[in-house]
Amino acid sequence: MSRLQPLFDRKRRGVLNVYCTAGFPRRDDTLPVLRALEGHGADIIELGMPYSDPLADGPVIQRSNATALANGMSIPLLFSQLEALRPSVGLPVILMGYLNPILQYGFERFCADAARVGIDGLILPDLPEYEYEHVYGPIIRAHGLDFSFLVTPETSEERVRRLDALSNGFLYAVSSSSTTGGDSDMGPVEGYLGRLRKFALRNPVLVGFGIRDRGGFLAACKHAEGAIIGSAYIRALEAGGDVDVATERFLQAILT
Repeated sequence: MSRLQPLFDRKRRGVLNVYCTAGFPRRDDTLPVLRALEGHGADIIELGMPYSDPLADGPVIQRSNATALANGMSIPLLFSQLEALRPSVGLPVILMGYLNPILQYGFERFCADAARVGIDGLILPDLPEYEYEHVYGPIIRAHGLDFSFLVTPETSEERVRRLDALSNGFLYAVSSSSTTGGDSDMGPVEGYLGRLRKFALRNPVLVGFGIRDRGGFLAACKHAEGAIIGSAYIRALEAGGDVDVATERFLQAILT
């Protein structure tokens, strides 16, 4: 059973999902980063699989992808590292990535290996709705994995409802139609999130793109179950030093 549903049953507001890149800042930092995030207050971990052309990501996460790839990170190495994921990390862990390297690995093999090491769900921004519904979704569900679609302020109500019906775990509400790490004026975003709330969606909503500090996190949580922070955390790790210390300092600034 996915760890996401019990989390959202237990925590209705203020859910913090933190993005990190596998194999960053050093190749063998994947599990230390996950453990640090759990130890210092994250609720969900979105673990990025490095890719050479991360189209939804801004320059900060692109740099982390390039560093991880230069470190030798790959999907086979990631699954080797994640053999020790459970039970040392109890949080829900979502794999975020792009379709091309997964297809090269083998889609069904990928889902089977993800489920085997204890992954809870997937976010694949470049997987189209039709292909999900008719080709890949049945494979994902057969291995007990959740899947989250992304919606934006420009997504029509009809399409929001459609993607909500196809998603499990949570719906990813992009705060703007840009890449990750950009500035996000939470004024217009709050109107967009209020509109999503009126739809009475079946999935919890987490807000991402441009959430970088406590103020942005609290503003997002007024109208959604929680928020996703990525680029700001990657910057904290880029600054160097001990992963656990950097993570503790970063999460304390968000949560207290």
